[in-house]
Amino acid sequence: MSIAAFGDAVRGWRDRVAPESVGLTPAGQRRAAGLRREELALLAGVSADYVTRLEQGRASHPSDQVVEALARALRLSAEERAHLFRLAGLVPPGPERVPATLTPGVHRLLRRLGGTPVAVFDAAWTLLLANPVYTELMGERPEWRGHGRNGVWWTFLGPPGRVRQSARERRALEAALVGDLRVTAGRYPSDPRLHELVRELRSGSARFAELWDSGAVGRHESARKTVDHPEVGPLTLDCDILTVAGDEIRLMVYTAEPGTSDADRLAGLAARPVPTTA
Repeated sequence: MSIAAFGDAVRGWRDRVAPESVGLTPAGQRRAAGLRREELALLAGVSADYVTRLEQGRASHPSDQVVEALARALRLSAEERAHLFRLAGLVPPGPERVPATLTPGVHRLLRRLGGTPVAVFDAAWTLLLANPVYTELMGERPEWRGHGRNGVWWTFLGPPGRVRQSARERRALEAALVGDLRVTAGRYPSDPRLHELVRELRSGSARFAELWDSGAVGRHESARKTVDHPEVGPLTLDCDILTVAGDEIRLMVYTAEPGTSDADRLAGLAARPVPTTA
C-alpha cells in the first residue's frame, strides 16, 4: 500500500466535492469549497479521526469496505475508484461483486427529495447513503464494525429499531429479506463480502439459518409501517422499494397519505434543523 499516495488522493478528491452536491449545508467560515474531513467521515460512515489518520499517512491497510465507502462519498468515477483500491493495496471490485457505485442521478434524486425520507441500499441490503430526514426518522445508527451497515444484519443481529412490528409482520419481513438475499447471492456467487455476511448471519442467528437452509427465494417489497419516533410520536407511512435498473441499487422511500396527521408529523420532522459541521 502507498500510504502517502492514498492520503494525498483522498485529500485531493475531498477538496473538489462541494457540500451542496452531496446534500450537506455548509456552515461557518470555510477555507476551501470542498468537504471537510468531518463531512467526508459522516458520508462514509467512519470516524473523523480515522479520515485524518488516513490522510496524514498514520493509518494503513483500510478494508475494502472503507475504501468503497470513501469512493462513494467522494463520488469517484470508475477509474478513480479502481485507482483508490490499488493505492490501498487492494484488488478493485469487479463485475462478480455486488455493485455499490451511485450514479450522479441518484445523488440528485436524494437532494430533490429533501423533505422525503430516502435511503439507498445495494442489492445485498447494505446502506450506501441516506438523506438527513431518513436519518431523523429512523435514528442515528452506531458505527458498527463489519456488516453493521447491512439491513439484513440489523434485522437478525442488531438492536431493536423504531419500526413497530407484530410477530407476524416480523416473521414475514425476515423471510422476505432472507429470500431476497438468496437471490442476490445467486447472482453474485463469487462476492467474498456477501459470503462473509451469510456466514456471520448463519452462525449468529438460528432464525436466519433456518430460513436460509429452507432454500426460499423472494423479494423484500413495499409495505405500510408505523415508526415510533421519540419526539414527534408514531407515524404510519408507506415504505416503497424502488430499483435502479442496471445497477441493482434499491431506494427505500417513506411517504405519508396527504391530509393526514401522519403527513403533518412527517412535514414537521423534515422541517427540523439539520445538524451541520461548524
